[in-house]
Amino acid sequence: MKPLTMFDMQLDFLATNQAPQKREKVIMFSRIMVSGLFAGAIAGIIAGFLQWYFVQPVLLHSELYETGILTHFDGSNNSAHPDLEYIQPMRDGLSLIFSMLIYTGYALILIAAMTLRQQKSETTITFHQGIIWGVSGFFVMHLAPAISLPPEVPGAAAAELQPRQIWWFATTLLTAGGLWIIAFTEKVSSFIIGAALILVPHIFGAPEPDIFTGPAPTEIGALFASRALGVGLISWAILGVLSAFFLQKETLRATS
Repeated sequence: MKPLTMFDMQLDFLATNQAPQKREKVIMFSRIMVSGLFAGAIAGIIAGFLQWYFVQPVLLHSELYETGILTHFDGSNNSAHPDLEYIQPMRDGLSLIFSMLIYTGYALILIAAMTLRQQKSETTITFHQGIIWGVSGFFVMHLAPAISLPPEVPGAAAAELQPRQIWWFATTLLTAGGLWIIAFTEKVSSFIIGAALILVPHIFGAPEPDIFTGPAPTEIGALFASRALGVGLISWAILGVLSAFFLQKETLRATS
């Protein structure tokens, strides 16, 4: 039998120590995936129904002005409650599917951040803390960008799509980084840095159109923006609770 060399012993040592680390990473990855899929799907269904009930009627109303069926700025007097086709199976079904997919993506990001925080603090995120995480996610993904780039009804004047997308992504990244620094550091200088990161995109400003035009009444635009943000807040709070619940459940299952 060939005697083991020092090199062979080092390889055996590394293999022995790397196996538990790889297994731990696999378990952590599956925990994030399973928790994210369940939390995101449920939150997406709830968000989809909330959007269908509160947001879609306003959207359908604004589309009447976009297509020219109704007019406003020529002095016409139109009812604020027109007859609308509220139930559209194809449109409603696709909207619900997209809502589930979007919130599943949100859940995966949120639970990954929760897992990172749990590893650093060696604590478990509770249901009540999950609400705070969810509201923070709403602030990052919806409220902060809406301060300078609010939700728009169809036909509203807007800048080119690509600059708005770039600004939106930059805003969400800077807001997430700033909020993380404020939440998890205790230095005053860190708080100032975090606040500055959140404010930077708004100081530069979002891309705006050259002229402001739009066929829909301003009341419809205001109602659409407020309801879209309201539904987003409720949906994210629910997502935070579900994410904390499933993450805790999967963590206990993995460690038992």
